Amino acid sequence: MTSTFPNISISTERLVLRPLDEDDVPALAAMMNDEQVAAWTHVPQPFTEDNAATWIGDHAPAERTAGRGLDLAVTEFLTQRLVGVVQLTKTNWHVRSTELSYIVAPWARGEGYASEAALATAQWLFGDQKFERVELRTAADNTASQQVAQKIGCISEGVLRGACIARARTDDGVWTDVRTDFIVWSLLPEDLEGATGPLTDPDGFTTFTDWN
Repeated sequence: MTSTFPNISISTERLVLRPLDEDDVPALAAMMNDEQVAAWTHVPQPFTEDNAATWIGDHAPAERTAGRGLDLAVTEFLTQRLVGVVQLTKTNWHVRSTELSYIVAPWARGEGYASEAALATAQWLFGDQKFERVELRTAADNTASQQVAQKIGCISEGVLRGACIARARTDDGVWTDVRTDFIVWSLLPEDLEGATGPLTDPDGFTTFTDWN
């Protein structure tokens, strides 16, 4: 039988991580049309509300049911406003490992939300789900994402040369693919010893991932 993640809610001092639902469609679509999200992910551009509804209604449930991963909405505890998304992918239940990615909406950057959400997810994976490894991959030029990885205690394991396709605007405003390197980071249970509470995150917002 394939192992799967449960439908869960994770609370921190300022955030609630929960399953995406249809009420998130407008905010999710707006967030995914941000220039930095477009640059560091493979989400379609423009990202429509239909794309958001398909992700929430079809893609996310299918990934969880098949045991491949988990998609969580990150919301502010006080306002319930959608701050971002945490995604687990490439989950290996035998090795007890998964790849973690995160995006924070433009209006919410600079508040430490990326680090807080990523740390809470990792603590839940290691504590409740008994995972042994969390992996992050950041594009070589995505320094903001690298800062988040460092702040939650990740260890840089090396570089995958030419393994990442990012995007950049051409002079006429069209998105074009740009090949770059991946930096691979890992987080093990012992790396989180003594790590509690929200962490300061001045400008990090996303690790690179394939959202298709």
